[in-house]
Amino acid sequence: MRLSTNFTLEEFTRSQTAIRQNIDNTPTDEHIENMQLLCEMILQPIREHFGPIAINSGYRGVVLNKTIGGSWKSQHCEGKAADIECPGTGNRYVAQWISDNCTFDQVILEFHNREIPDSGWVHVSYNRGSNRMQRLHTLKEDGKTVYKPNLIE
Repeated sequence: MRLSTNFTLEEFTRSQTAIRQNIDNTPTDEHIENMQLLCEMILQPIREHFGPIAINSGYRGVVLNKTIGGSWKSQHCEGKAADIECPGTGNRYVAQWISDNCTFDQVILEFHNREIPDSGWVHVSYNRGSNRMQRLHTLKEDGKTVYKPNLIE
C-alpha cells in the first residue's frame, strides 16, 4: 500500500525486532491515516528536496515499542512519527530544513555529533490539527537521554 508517491506502508512498519520476536506490527486504519499525513506533510517534501530517505523507525505498535524500550507516549505508536536519515546529507542540515520549511509537531536531532555530519538521526512527527513546532536535540548526560531546546548543540 502506498502512503504517498515515494513511501509504502511496508517500509513504515518494517522492524527487525518485530521479525525476530514474532511481534505483530500491524497498524489500525487510524494509524495508517496518520502515516499518510506524516508522509504528505513532511516526508514527501523532504524526499522531493533531498532525494531518498531511509526510515530507521516508523510505526511501532505498543508491544514492539515496549520491547525496544520506547517511551510509553511515543508518537511512533500512533503512526505520527518517523526516525529518518537522508543518505549523503548531514542530519543537522535535514533537521534545520524541516524546521524552516514544514509544519510539524516535533523535530528532534537525536544523538548528533557536530564532528560527524551523518551521526545520529532526525525524529519528526506530525499531528492532525495542532502542531507544537517543537525543536529539540538529544544527548546523553550521566548515562541518561536528555532533551534540550533547539536543534543546534
